[in-house]
Amino acid sequence: MKSQAFERIYEIIQKIPKGKVVTYGQVAALAGYPGAARTVGWALGSLTGEKDLPWHRVINASGKSSLAEETQRKLQQALLEAEGVVFDENGKVDLEKFRWKGK
Repeated sequence: MKSQAFERIYEIIQKIPKGKVVTYGQVAALAGYPGAARTVGWALGSLTGEKDLPWHRVINASGKSSLAEETQRKLQQALLEAEGVVFDENGKVDLEKFRWKGK
């Protein structure tokens, strides 16, 4: 079940267009696993170099990075900014403006 869920999550993440973000909970719901935001985190945490996914486009429901290490958070922010995503002074993305609505 876990690998099936992870693969479905990866399919959704692959579809996120440049310049857009989604939340962990949104990915879970789009993948058919509503309420399983942590599973999305686990799926992303288990990524290896073999999957070329736009992992940086997944943020938390507050509009911020959930990555533990500061270097990872800075990388995620830099990658998103390079795509035109804007962060406020608190490191937060305006989800109304930048959230991907599609599937």
